[in-house]
Amino acid sequence: MPRRNSPRSENLRRAIAQEAARVMAEHGIQDFRTAKRKAAARFGVTEEGVLPSNTEVETSLVEYQRLFAADTHEATLHAQRRVALLAMRSLAAFTPRLVGPVLTGTATPHNDVQLHLFADRPESVALNLLDRGVGHDVGEHRLRIDAERFQVFPSVQFEIGEQTVDATVFPVDGIRQAPISPVDGRPMRRADADELAALLEDDTPTTR
Repeated sequence: MPRRNSPRSENLRRAIAQEAARVMAEHGIQDFRTAKRKAAARFGVTEEGVLPSNTEVETSLVEYQRLFAADTHEATLHAQRRVALLAMRSLAAFTPRLVGPVLTGTATPHNDVQLHLFADRPESVALNLLDRGVGHDVGEHRLRIDAERFQVFPSVQFEIGEQTVDATVFPVDGIRQAPISPVDGRPMRRADADELAALLEDDTPTTR
């Protein structure tokens, strides 16, 4: 039979998940591992086996936002999604897809809008931005593409208003298989502009 954790261990695990969620929400930490280590340090925990999973932290983050940021989270997320749609429409030639916390609804005000773009030549995205006078930075992201392998992809970052858009550029056939999510180990959820527009209609902030 599988070994069951003691109630004390489960309570500690839950407390670390809640503290990691608070750290992510309040301090802008976006890396789950960093947030969990900071949370564990607060409780004097050094054993990796006690740490919650990324999925448990994400669940706690949703709960934190519901309890402590209900008045602002809805409006902030809506604004981030509006920026994402604007960016996706301006980069329509590269079949953009929205990914990450802005899509799943767990974004904090500190999160970038994350896009996946697809191009025969990665530099064509930067040239597109340059031709339109959009200031940007180029970089790269290391993403897990399956259970055993990582791959480095070029990226561009630019601003729309005060919101950062961080776009990873894949080969054209990269649209067939999404990289692995750091949250649950499954292929990342992706949404096209039409799906995002539908989300925006559904999540229009209510007036209070």
